[in-house]
Amino acid sequence: MPNIPQAAKRARQALVRNARNRAAKGAIHTLTLKLWAVVDANDKAQAVKTCRDLFSSLDKSVKRGIITRNTADRRKSRAAKRVAKIK
Repeated sequence: MPNIPQAAKRARQALVRNARNRAAKGAIHTLTLKLWAVVDANDKAQAVKTCRDLFSSLDKSVKRGIITRNTADRRKSRAAKRVAKIK
């Protein structure tokens, strides 16, 4: 238990931020899995749309400080490579 008010407030803020960050990372993971499923189905149009949604989500997460820029760039690169392989 925090002994001073500032520490108590920090603990509350940490809980809220942790929940928000976990939700955002979960959304990114879900979009990634959807993209892989679409790529496996060889649906180019749907893959491009899902890829655009994933890129948007990654960029927003970087802007909010949830993930780092390099992590987002790496994930975007890998996703783009998979989409490009679709015939």
